[in-house]
Amino acid sequence: MSRLERSVFAFVAVVLLALGVTSVSVAQSGATRPRRVLPSQPTPTPSPVAGSRRSSSSSNDASAPLDAAATRAGRSASGNPDTAHAFSLLQQKLYDAALAEARQLIAADANNAEAWKIAGFAEVNLKQYTEAASDLQRALELQRAAGAEDNNTVDALAQAYVRTEKFDLALPLLVTSTTRTGAPPDPFMLYYRGLAEYRTNKKAEAERSFNQAVKADPKNSAALFYLGLIAFERKDDEAAVAALNRATLSDPRNAQAWTYLTYAYLRRADAATGAKADADYLNAVRASEGLIKVRNDEAAAALHAQALIRAKQYLRAATALERVAANPATQGSTLYLLGFAHSRAKNFPKAVAALERAAAKTPDDVNIFRELGYALEVSKQYGKALAAYERGSTLAPDDAELKQSAERVRPFAK
Repeated sequence: MSRLERSVFAFVAVVLLALGVTSVSVAQSGATRPRRVLPSQPTPTPSPVAGSRRSSSSSNDASAPLDAAATRAGRSASGNPDTAHAFSLLQQKLYDAALAEARQLIAADANNAEAWKIAGFAEVNLKQYTEAASDLQRALELQRAAGAEDNNTVDALAQAYVRTEKFDLALPLLVTSTTRTGAPPDPFMLYYRGLAEYRTNKKAEAERSFNQAVKADPKNSAALFYLGLIAFERKDDEAAVAALNRATLSDPRNAQAWTYLTYAYLRRADAATGAKADADYLNAVRASEGLIKVRNDEAAAALHAQALIRAKQYLRAATALERVAANPATQGSTLYLLGFAHSRAKNFPKAVAALERAAAKTPDDVNIFRELGYALEVSKQYGKALAAYERGSTLAPDDAELKQSAERVRPFAK
């Protein structure tokens, strides 16, 4: 494979609103094959808590850290709501009832820190994170005013802020949570700390926190994913591949890990030659197959097809795209990729059909018309080929190759 064929994909770690392109070329008998342009697919923005899950040694019940002393009490003799009874409802996972009783307590005494705390924990369990953050913040303020800051409130508030993507507010709480004297930090909280650091653009600190999380819990898929992502963003594909392979081994359903692993293999292959490049293109195929098992949508199919095309498995690439191409809403970039695969497999009628659909969807993409012109030229549809090349020249007036292609077919066009 030539250097031009292995030119680097436009890899990014943020959502791309427009698909990038990269050039490749292939020699083929017959008409001079034009410069080929293969689109790169956008990589997804990592979700705030992508792949996150609490380690087996940690509790999933947000009510668990509440003061254990409250478990010994029940409803007061008068039958009126009290803090201990509200907590018992929380322990029984009757979160709506616990929240309602906590609200009554707050209405009676707005300075009841325990009531605010119970309300916040109930809301965390009900996934009402915005409300939980507000109530837990109030509980913490009252605790601090009384000189009795509670670790469990700090931890729950930090998590609520992460869940609402208020990472700047979460970070100081997470630092406190993971640096307490005499207590080993929870791997889950270390992961959240790394996430907050990553999302506030403190990449070096985030990498340290994620490494700590992995040291404490070697199967922490979420932390491994972000270690891979950070390495990918700094173009350290060796480290990215290592971390992302571990992430997918730990959690085979982590779609984002499979996605970035595919991109990392493709980029590493593009920078290599010979057997090493070929091996990494096959590794990219394997990674994209893992993605397809988890999320078989258009974007996943397109990435899988790219890996197959790079590995010169053109028929498989076309097959992978035919299903999604049957949808009338298929994107022009995906149809272009399908036409590209068919053209490489020398199935020019199907290539023309896909590329004509792509041109209708994306009429300003010069590369579609370059490829369409070639497929039509090989099919001896010279008039249509000339029209495609001229359309491409209109979009890219300085492209000498398109002008040469137009002049080459002009004598045969009717």
